[in-house]
Amino acid sequence: MTRIGLAPILGYLIIEEDFNVALGVFALAGLTDLLDGFIARNWANQKSALGSALDPLADKILISILYVSLTYADLIPVPLTYMIISRDVMLIAAVFYVRYRTLPTPRTLAKYFNPCYATARLKPTFISKVNTAVQLILVAASLAAPVFNYGDSIYLQMLWYFTAFTTAASAYSYYHYGRKTVQVIKGR
Repeated sequence: MTRIGLAPILGYLIIEEDFNVALGVFALAGLTDLLDGFIARNWANQKSALGSALDPLADKILISILYVSLTYADLIPVPLTYMIISRDVMLIAAVFYVRYRTLPTPRTLAKYFNPCYATARLKPTFISKVNTAVQLILVAASLAAPVFNYGDSIYLQMLWYFTAFTTAASAYSYYHYGRKTVQVIKGR
């Protein structure tokens, strides 16, 4: 929930070009994500269906707001942001489709939107995990660029291309491996 709450604050700070504070808030969002994952892995009683649904949603919201606002601030190119958001929209549409197909009849809206009624689990591919890390590295580097005055760096531009490559590879991996990335939960 903290990352979801911090996302619009980060977007506002970036649009207002307060990059020093935005970099600190981004670091805080990263720490809350690490802490959340650590707690979920080490204390089984702290793992929940709602948390399992909110974690990837928080990541998508945070990434989307960061990329749109960084693009608005001319720190990330428009085509790259379009590519990343398009991939995420396609993934979300696929998740909605899988959710619908795996719900037992009668399918109701209450069942469909109840995160505690898990019917399938999407297992991220290796390249998708790499892509998430690369996207976050690009966000951090782009936020730091105006703070440390390296906005025109060739390394930052190379990171744009590498991010585009991993985003395309990740999208392809979900398309190619499709059914292998979805684990249907029996007994629901």
